[in-house]
Amino acid sequence: MTICVLLADDHAIMREGLHALLAASTGISIVGEVGNGRDAVRRTDELKPDVLVMDISMPGLNGIEAASLIRAKCPQTKIVMLSMHSSTEHVYRAFQAGASGYVLKESAGTEVIAAVRAVHAGQRYLSPALHDVSEATMSGTGRASPLESLSARERQVLQLVVEGKSSAEIARIVHLSPKSVETYRSRLMKKLGIADVPSLVKFAIQHGVTPPG
Repeated sequence: MTICVLLADDHAIMREGLHALLAASTGISIVGEVGNGRDAVRRTDELKPDVLVMDISMPGLNGIEAASLIRAKCPQTKIVMLSMHSSTEHVYRAFQAGASGYVLKESAGTEVIAAVRAVHAGQRYLSPALHDVSEATMSGTGRASPLESLSARERQVLQLVVEGKSSAEIARIVHLSPKSVETYRSRLMKKLGIADVPSLVKFAIQHGVTPPG
């Protein structure tokens, strides 16, 4: 049986490397590539791949938020998350959002094939380097993240705010009025106990909402 795989990563070089690696593996077929979270959601819905290999840090809509949407729309698609983050919170959030595998980017070349085969077979996959991560974390039942106090829309607005988008730009992206965006922004900052945008950016980077730099 051929495993149909969709790739989602905002770095073209990374996508090319993953494509070459997976396409050369017996029984794996690449059905598409996308460069952001929104396209990952759209193309997964269109293509219904067996496995989605997705970067956790992407502009506009990060992999964790995309995974939550995909789980609701296409529960049959298994998700392998690629990440540079090895913290327990990132792993917890990924599995809670619906991922079945978590692969560190530093070892993605050697592990991604095994991860794709494992999740397709109904198993969970975690990079061996993360051996100290608990079963509760992988089950999405570990210690809660501060981000759990936010709604999906608030997390979406958070990412766009820290990426430097204006309220008007965010309004166009998420199909809300600028006033509604300002309301969401004020509400999420109050929930997180953060008073200014620089602190919000620092929080977002620490919690994997958006990549540094």
